[in-house]
Amino acid sequence: MDICPKCGLPKAACICNELAKTKQKIRIEKIKRRFGKMVTVISGIDENHKDLAKRLKEELACGGTFKNGLIELQGDHVKKAKERLMKLGFSEENIEER
Repeated sequence: MDICPKCGLPKAACICNELAKTKQKIRIEKIKRRFGKMVTVISGIDENHKDLAKRLKEELACGGTFKNGLIELQGDHVKKAKERLMKLGFSEENIEER
């Protein structure tokens, strides 16, 4: 049986990821780029950004990227992104909208 080195519980019962989600301070803001294009920027997430960015792009039906520790989504998706992050287990109190 494998044991998690962080929490000491068996891998099947490990709660490290859930604890990390409740401690993160996430900021969602929209920024106006060149030619008046809107971009939603999500920062403050410590877990695997690429997988989360891919999942958000699929669920929000938009383009986007992950670069410099930020998730950028094309368009104004502040409210929808917050809802999706809450469904993924992030705490509403730790998500800040700008």
